[in-house]
Amino acid sequence: MGRGAGRGPKQLRFRNLLDSLGEAAREVPDLRQATKVSYSLEQCYRSAFALFFVQDPSLLEFQRRFQQQLQQNNLSTVFDVETIPSDTQLRDVLDSHDYTPITTVYKQWVQRLQRSKELERFRFLNGSYLITLDGSEYFNSEAVHCEKCLSRVKSNGRREYHHQVLQAAIVHPERREVLPLAPEFIRVQDGSEKQDCEAAAGVRAIETIRSNHRQIEAVLVADALFATTKLIQTAAKQRFRYIFGVKPGSHKTLFEDVRGFRSAGMLDCLTVTDSVGRRYCYEWACELPLFATADAPVVTYVELSIFDASGKRTRHFSWITDLAVDEHNVAQVVRAARARWKIENENFNTLKNHGYHLEHNFGHGKQYLSEAFFVLNTLAFFMHQIFALVDELYQSARGGFSARREFWNAVRAALRLMLFSSWDHVLERIDGPPLAAP
Repeated sequence: MGRGAGRGPKQLRFRNLLDSLGEAAREVPDLRQATKVSYSLEQCYRSAFALFFVQDPSLLEFQRRFQQQLQQNNLSTVFDVETIPSDTQLRDVLDSHDYTPITTVYKQWVQRLQRSKELERFRFLNGSYLITLDGSEYFNSEAVHCEKCLSRVKSNGRREYHHQVLQAAIVHPERREVLPLAPEFIRVQDGSEKQDCEAAAGVRAIETIRSNHRQIEAVLVADALFATTKLIQTAAKQRFRYIFGVKPGSHKTLFEDVRGFRSAGMLDCLTVTDSVGRRYCYEWACELPLFATADAPVVTYVELSIFDASGKRTRHFSWITDLAVDEHNVAQVVRAARARWKIENENFNTLKNHGYHLEHNFGHGKQYLSEAFFVLNTLAFFMHQIFALVDELYQSARGGFSARREFWNAVRAALRLMLFSSWDHVLERIDGPPLAAP
C-alpha cells in the first residue's frame, strides 16, 4: 500500500493529530523556575501520551526501556520526544500543572472529522448524531487520595476515596468506533463543601458539549439519572433532543399514567417478529407529565419488551424522549436508545479491560495527575478510534491479530527490537511479511 493511499485525510493522520496534542501542551502555563527546567511540559505530555498510545502497563518499565538507545531513538522519531524524564519527575511535573488546555484536543479532533466529512458516517436519527453520556468510577483506595477525590464511608466504617467521571461520546448503533468527547470529572468543586454528583456533572457536561460544538445537531442518550426536570431543561436550553431511561421507582407518576393508558387500551403498539421467532413489542404514549409538579416536562414514553420463541419475556426497557414517535420510527428511536450501552461496552469496558489499563494506578498525585492521565489515556483511545475509522494501513495491521491486546503487544515488541523512522514505518513492518532469518 502506498504511503498516501487509503490513509484517510491528512488532518487525521498520526503526525498531524500528535502535533495538535503538542500545540495544546504548549498552552499549559509552566509554573516552574526556568533555571530548574530539564524537560519542557510538551515533552512531558508527549511522553505520557506515548505510554498510553502503545498501551504499556507500567510507567516505570516504560521509562526504563526508553532510556535504552534503540527505544529512545524510536521515541524521538515516532513521538518527537527527545529525552524522557524519570517516572518520578514525570509524575511530579504533570501533577503540579493544570492540564485543562489538553482537553481542547477532543474538540479539535471532532472538528477535523467534521471538516473531512468522516463524521457523516455517525448520523443516525433524522440526520442527527447520538451523544451518549455515562458515569464511571476509575479509581478507589482507602489510603491514596488527592484534593479532587470524592469519599464515602463503607459498611465497615472505613473511608474510601475514589475518582468518577462522566464521559460523553458520539456513537452509532451500527459502528464499533466510539468517539469520546471531553470528560466531565465528578469531583470536589472549588469553594464547595458538598460532594459532586453525576446529575450536577451532567448539567456541566451538556453545557460544555454545546459550547465546544455550537452547530452540531444531536440527540443526548443517557440513563434514568438524567430523567430529571433540571437536566431536561438544560438539554432544551442547549438545543439538544434527548432519549433518557426511566424507572418505576424514580418516576412513579409517569408509570402510573402508563398503567392507566395500558388498562384503557390507549398505548400505541407495534410488534415485530424476527427470523428465529423473537417478538419485539414496542409501546408508546405521547404528552405525559414526567412528574406530578407544575414545571414537570411533558414527554413521550417508549417501551420495548422482547419475548423469546416460547413467549417468555426476556428483556424489558423504558425511556422518555422529546422526539416525535410513531409506528414508522419507533424501532429507530429504540435502536438509538439502546446505543447507550456502546459507551459501556466499546468505551469504558475497552479502556478498563482491553489494554488501556484505565483502572491501573499509574500515579495518583495530589492535584492534577490522576485526571491528566485519564485525559491522555482517552485521547490515545480516540486516536486509535480515528485510525480504525479512516486508516486502511492501520486496519490491515490490526486485522492481522485476533485481539487488540495482541496487536499492541506486537507494537511494543517491535519498538524494542527494531529502529523505526515513523509510526507509518511501524505499521508497514507489522503489516508486512515476516523477516527472513539471517
